[in-house]
Amino acid sequence: MKFLDKAKIWGPFWLGVLVLVAFALPQYRQGEASLAGKTPEDFTMQLNGKAMKLSDLHGKIVVLNFWASWCPPCVAETPFLNNLQGRIGSRGGMVLGVNVDEDPDAYQKFLVDHGVVFPTWRDPSVQGTVSKIAKEYGTTVYPETYVIDRKGKIARKIIGEQRWDSPEMLAYFDALLAEK
Repeated sequence: MKFLDKAKIWGPFWLGVLVLVAFALPQYRQGEASLAGKTPEDFTMQLNGKAMKLSDLHGKIVVLNFWASWCPPCVAETPFLNNLQGRIGSRGGMVLGVNVDEDPDAYQKFLVDHGVVFPTWRDPSVQGTVSKIAKEYGTTVYPETYVIDRKGKIARKIIGEQRWDSPEMLAYFDALLAEK
């Protein structure tokens, strides 16, 4: 079989594969330009009874996770976030949960029932399932997470449930925590 004959047969196949790969890339799926290097929206919150801003955490690696007690993927990833907090907490990192429950009792019950060990804050502006802060970030699906580097810039955005204590994620955080 001649090269041109093979190209006619296999060319469309490989073109199709390339198109599928392009559509599968995270940048395409998320439908937005990369947020890496951008400054995250600042907001005021209460942590441990103290008012503070996200920008007050400058110098730490922050895993900013938007979640809800009624969200099955959020429930599923909670133990992995707990494990990640245990891994990075003493090394200049922290998981920071922003809860989008309208009901404060549901939020408190979730924290107790699931043994949440990372700092969390319930956005009091939530109406139904809409959080003012999550909306400012462009978040429409829960869970959604922003990894913020020590310089206070977004390093990565992750949509959906994540296995935060996987070897790949732990290696990623080890590298991020090693940066000064």
